[in-house]
Amino acid sequence: MIKNVHGNTLDHLGEAIVAGRYGAGLAIPPEPMLCVELGVSRTVVREAVKSLVAKGLLSTGPKVGTKVLPSEQWNWFDPDVVVWQSKAGLTREFLRDLQELRRVVEPAAVRMAAERATPGDIAEIETAFAGMKRAVEEGGDYVTHDLRFHQGLLRACRNRMIVQMSKALGALLRTSFEISTTRKDGPRNSLPLHRAVLDAVIARNPVQAERAILVLIDGARDDIEEVLATRKRLPRLNVPARHLPAGLRAA
Repeated sequence: MIKNVHGNTLDHLGEAIVAGRYGAGLAIPPEPMLCVELGVSRTVVREAVKSLVAKGLLSTGPKVGTKVLPSEQWNWFDPDVVVWQSKAGLTREFLRDLQELRRVVEPAAVRMAAERATPGDIAEIETAFAGMKRAVEEGGDYVTHDLRFHQGLLRACRNRMIVQMSKALGALLRTSFEISTTRKDGPRNSLPLHRAVLDAVIARNPVQAERAILVLIDGARDDIEEVLATRKRLPRLNVPARHLPAGLRAA
């Protein structure tokens, strides 16, 4: 997607902050300097700053200027913030926080999904699983279907708060899935684990559904740890999801 001037300016400043170019507690350059550096108008800079304030990266006030806030105050559910972090480099701390969040949210949501999912919910998750299987067998975009599978489970719990969270969790979940697909046979090996979750939801068995999603989450954690140990280059989320090559037949 081609971004407009505002989007490009927002990305430039957001990436600079997340990468540490402007440290926490320090002021970003004044408007005139940013206008010259970025080749944009004051209006564009001001709109970008407003967006960064809304995302929790900056604070503004009379006589104190525009300062960078500590990372603890950033909105980590904002997809832009997650993408900027992926460009700056996915840290162990970030990935640990992601895995812990998944372990807190997804098992509870899947338990509820096993009790509340409608036929329409299950059909959507089945469609996502079919897309994952097709990507493994014939090549294609596995990650997008994987993301739809998990977001479908979160929606199926029929809790409005968690449904809203599923939208915000999208970029975070994609981080995990992108890393898992870098492992040899990772997507192929994960298919039966996803199937076990879906089958438990269809069977209306919340206990089994929770156990199955925990196996899946812990497997993703192991994938991440292995990739980190090999010091392979981690994926970036500002590019399209990596497509699997054809010919990886599912077991």
